[in-house]
Amino acid sequence: MLVATGLGAGYGPLVPGTWGSLPGVALAWIVEPRLGGWGLATLACVVALVGTWAADREARRLGQKDPGRIVVDEVAGQLVTLCFLPATPQVLLAGFFLFRVFDIVKPWPARRLEALPGGSGIMADDLMAGLYANLVLQGFAALRPALLGVA
Repeated sequence: MLVATGLGAGYGPLVPGTWGSLPGVALAWIVEPRLGGWGLATLACVVALVGTWAADREARRLGQKDPGRIVVDEVAGQLVTLCFLPATPQVLLAGFFLFRVFDIVKPWPARRLEALPGGSGIMADDLMAGLYANLVLQGFAALRPALLGVA
């Protein structure tokens, strides 16, 4: 339950997905400067794998397909968003907002990935949203690095 709820972030008021994204930002802020992009990518993979298991287990325990309090998928998606980018305040803030937009809008095939069974369906759409947000951030970093404090 602790893993599935993002160490309790899923119990945040009103918008648990937004609260659930915050631990991902915090982890990126801590890990990226110390271990770099590959360290953050490794962490994203570990969170996604362990989180898929935890989300599946908690969803079954609660008898729901994708309970709002399960936010480990947002943690993983947020980490994917920030992979291979410097953890500047601008990148972290832009990544947070971009991920939330893609997670809410769920452009193809993210929405379809929700139909996967169990924890896989809970996790996969957020990983796709994270990939979309990462690609947008990578484009900004390449075209306008000063905007993200990357220059």
